[in-house]
Amino acid sequence: MGDVKADASGGVRRAMPTSPHLQIWRWHITMAASIFTRATGVALYVGLFVVVAWAASLAAGPDSYDLFMGLMASWLGKLVLFGLTVSIFYHLAAGLRHLAFDSGVGFEPKTANMTAVACMAFAVVATAVVWVLAFAVGAI
Repeated sequence: MGDVKADASGGVRRAMPTSPHLQIWRWHITMAASIFTRATGVALYVGLFVVVAWAASLAAGPDSYDLFMGLMASWLGKLVLFGLTVSIFYHLAAGLRHLAFDSGVGFEPKTANMTAVACMAFAVVATAVVWVLAFAVGAI
C-alpha cells in the first residue's frame, strides 16, 4: 500500500490498494443476507407488476379477472405468489435489521451473523404459516 509511483504527468501518487479477489474471500452468512436483501427487493418490485395486473383485471371486467385468477391459480402463479410471500417476509425482517444497524447496533460479527440467520428463519417460518393457513381455509 505504501508504494509510490509516478503518473503520466510526472507527478507522484501513491498506489491504491487492490481488493482481494473473490476466490480469496471466505463465504459467510452476512454476504448471503446482503444478496438476499437485494434480490428480495427486486422481486418485490417485480411483484408490484402482479398487483397492477390484478387491479387492471378488476377494472377490465369479469372475463379479464377470471383469466388473471386462472393464471394465479396455476402452478406457475402459485410459485410466483410463494416467491413474493418469501420476499415480503425476508425484506421486512432485513429492513428491521438495517434499522438496528442505522442506530449503531448489531455490527459485531457474532450479532450480525445471528441476525442474518434470524431474518432467514423468520421468512421461512412466516411463509410456511401463511401458506398452511391459506391451504387450510381453502384460499389456495
